Amino acid sequence: MPKTGPFERYADEYDGWFDRNPDIYEAELRAIGELLPSPGAQGVEVGVGTGRFAVPLGIRTGVEPSERMARRARELGVDVHRGTAERLPFEDGSFDFVLMVATICFVDDVAASFSEARRVLRDGGAIVVGFIDRESGLGRRYEEGRAASRFYRDAVFFSSGEVIGALEEAGFEVAAVRQALIGGEEPGTVLEGSGRGAFVVVRGEKRGKG
Repeated sequence: MPKTGPFERYADEYDGWFDRNPDIYEAELRAIGELLPSPGAQGVEVGVGTGRFAVPLGIRTGVEPSERMARRARELGVDVHRGTAERLPFEDGSFDFVLMVATICFVDDVAASFSEARRVLRDGGAIVVGFIDRESGLGRRYEEGRAASRFYRDAVFFSSGEVIGALEEAGFEVAAVRQALIGGEEPGTVLEGSGRGAFVVVRGEKRGKG
């Protein structure tokens, strides 16, 4: 069952977070942008929310189970379809890339979500997954504070290794990893790999048929 309750009730608070934390938001956008396909590729953001990532990244199509969040994204010009990551409302081979940002911690079945992403990708397409690394300092704080959080109470956080393993199990070839929100570095710093940054982005590519 989609964990949409808090997002329906507190959409304003969720959206306001980006305005209150511009350095974090810009760093996450930069890390994601480094791994997206070149302009002109047709993509979809799964868990598009209010469109905070889709719009600046030029993504015109989204999937979102929360109607209140979807309404905001539509107002910004995103074509939002009602659905979940485990059951995408698209035909096979519809997109060049699938983006998921802070989505996997809310899905019921990560393996099914990645398999669905692979299904709707064209051959050679890519999935780009952004998430808070459970093993980072920020990830540990989120994990410890889940019970008191409106948004993360029912979330399940993952380590970089777990996400990479799940992508490979779903048939993706992991091509690149980026990290941001790195202690001791300038706010907008983005580096290759993982292990230092709280926010990690992994790009997996669909090779072969099916």
